[in-house]
Amino acid sequence: MVNVKSGKTIEKILSRYKKEKREQILEEKPSEKIYLKALPLRSTEEVELFKQEVKLGNILVVKISPLAKKSIDEVKRTVDELSKFVESVGGDIARLGEERIVITPRSVKIWREKAETPQNMLP
Repeated sequence: MVNVKSGKTIEKILSRYKKEKREQILEEKPSEKIYLKALPLRSTEEVELFKQEVKLGNILVVKISPLAKKSIDEVKRTVDELSKFVESVGGDIARLGEERIVITPRSVKIWREKAETPQNMLP
């Protein structure tokens, strides 16, 4: 059985940890680890969260279909805003099929296969 004292100690530790995490995000310091996060885009308000994640050095795979079901125009505006942001911080952004985009920080570039041109096809 957990006594009240140990319960309060655990709460203190957890609240200190949560506070440090919040401060880290607010300071926009890159974390020591890079995470690959799969996140849905449900509303335009989530754009700021995505920007913070990229500033922290994380790679995002964003599913845009939840917002697309509401408004294609909002998706276009949101992706445009994210594209401008990513360009400003030196990151990268690309489409992954019809429903997803990938966003990377400055330290990660997305490989793109060069399209075959008629000249490349000649023997």
